Amino acid sequence: MPATGHSYWVYIVASGPCGWLYVGMTNDLIRRIDEHRHGQIDGYSRERGTDRLVWYERHRYVDQAILREKRIKRWQRAWKFALIEAANPHWTDLYPGLVASRLSASLRPG
Repeated sequence: MPATGHSYWVYIVASGPCGWLYVGMTNDLIRRIDEHRHGQIDGYSRERGTDRLVWYERHRYVDQAILREKRIKRWQRAWKFALIEAANPHWTDLYPGLVASRLSASLRPG
C-alpha cells in the first residue's frame, strides 16, 4: 500500500554535460545525491562518476516513482537528454540549489 505524506524522487545524475547517466529513485533526494557525490553508490554510478544532479521530479506515492524510474531507464539516451534539457538546458548541477533551499527553509521561523 503506498504511503502518503511523503515525497519520493526520481532523479538523473550525470558525469557531465551529455555524459554518462544514472537514473534512480529515493525518498531522500539530498542524502542520495550526497552519496553519489562522495562515491558511496557501488557499481555503475561510482565507476562512471555520475555525481551531478541534472534532473529530478517529485512523486507523492512510492509506486508511481518506481514506475517512472523503470520507464525512464528503458528510454533511449536521446530521450533522456531531451528530458534533462527541457528543464536544465545547460546541465547545471542542481544539488547546491537544492541544499540551499532546504537550509533556508529550516532557518525560517516557525
